[in-house]
Amino acid sequence: MFETAELGRTLDKEEFSERARALRIALLSVQQELSAADFPVLIVLGGVDGAGKGESMNRLFEWMDARGLVSYATDEPTQDERERPEYWRYWMALPPKGRIGIFLGGWYAPALEEKISARVSDDHFDAALRRASTFEKNLADDGALIIKLWLHISKKVQKKRFEKLEDNPDTSWRVTKQDWKRHERYDDIRKSCEHMIRETSTGEASWTVIESGDARFRDIAVAEHVLDRIRERLKNPLPSSQGRPASTDLPDPHTILDSLDLSKKIDDKSYERELEQLQGRMNRLSRKVQKRQRGVLMLFEGWDAAGKGGAIRRITGALDARAYRVIPIAAPTDEERAHHYLWRFWRHLPRLGKFTIYDRSWYGRVLVERVEGFASERAWMRAYKEINDFEEQLVEKGIIVLKYWMHISRDEQLRRFQEREREAYKQYKIGPDDYRNRAKTNAYEGAANDMIERTSTEYAPWILIEAEDKRLARIKVLREACAHIESAL
Repeated sequence: MFETAELGRTLDKEEFSERARALRIALLSVQQELSAADFPVLIVLGGVDGAGKGESMNRLFEWMDARGLVSYATDEPTQDERERPEYWRYWMALPPKGRIGIFLGGWYAPALEEKISARVSDDHFDAALRRASTFEKNLADDGALIIKLWLHISKKVQKKRFEKLEDNPDTSWRVTKQDWKRHERYDDIRKSCEHMIRETSTGEASWTVIESGDARFRDIAVAEHVLDRIRERLKNPLPSSQGRPASTDLPDPHTILDSLDLSKKIDDKSYERELEQLQGRMNRLSRKVQKRQRGVLMLFEGWDAAGKGGAIRRITGALDARAYRVIPIAAPTDEERAHHYLWRFWRHLPRLGKFTIYDRSWYGRVLVERVEGFASERAWMRAYKEINDFEEQLVEKGIIVLKYWMHISRDEQLRRFQEREREAYKQYKIGPDDYRNRAKTNAYEGAANDMIERTSTEYAPWILIEAEDKRLARIKVLREACAHIESAL
């Protein structure tokens, strides 16, 4: 695989200077054009020790406008990063649309380090590579341009480079005993790198190997490849992700929501007794969650006026205020629209030992965005798999995921709308959008049925709540939460 990157190609100073001048002008021009585009650019710089990854990143910062660049060098995870799923730190480092992110090592560095250090099996390594490819596919499907560059030097060149650095007192610190130990294992490491590149070169994000024995040749090759790829995308933009509003007809008149018995009720005395018992149980469980360093993520979806807020308040009433956050989800901000739709949810993930409660969630992609045409059919169809993968990563980290659908009848919804209009202190809860959404009940019910069918998994099942009686709904939400948390612990 690397033979064509060991040809000994070089550039003299004069040719380098001439090409560099033209490149700088072209890069700044294309960067200006990119700033108005609707996609981000991700550049992953990988390579063996001594190949010049850091030097290449520095050169890009020198030749381009640093205000349009963000960088992330993969290192040992911080305490914040260790308390969240592995890919949280990469999601947080993603550039917005119109900007370029340069990732030194990227999401491959930890997996490769574990493989090189013989800390993981081949199967574990391959699973990590599949996760990397899935991450890239999610971003590429959303429009991101991913440029992956592998900087290669031969074993002989690596040795010479290490020796040259060591001979200079000002650069000797850059070569460690670990570098020399790895040099001795160069052939084994090379095989692992070749395997990684083969397994993760996909249509969405292929690797390009750059000969890096000569720094001038390497820097020009890296910059020219970046320039060509961005130019190509700007000339050939991807289709719009915007869709058309869904039909208000219900494809199948029978949905899973029809199985719920909305006639169930609870009397005042039983409600007060059970509420006190369940809140006490929840409080004790919250302390166990903290002690065992688990996390809890709850999300609430359902019809407008179905009682999501009231159910959430009965949960938070059982928790220490320092132990939870409630995240109400509305239309995305400009900053959020400039990223992948899951980005704004990744950023609020709970630290271990904490609770995060979402009032509405990422399921808006397959509900409101589907029904209102904010997402194309292609976009919301692939979202089912993206969401399942997202939730699987949460559970793998030890986060307990609870997903509630609050269900009421159309008659009860209308009654609650009218009550909100009559009561002054409730009027802020009702607006034209509520009635407009109500007119599309069939479309929303079909979307909800598909959502439950395709995203109710063993590790993150949907919990359907009969919410016609608000008090009964609150009791069931608490009861189910306690049962699921106890089971997970």
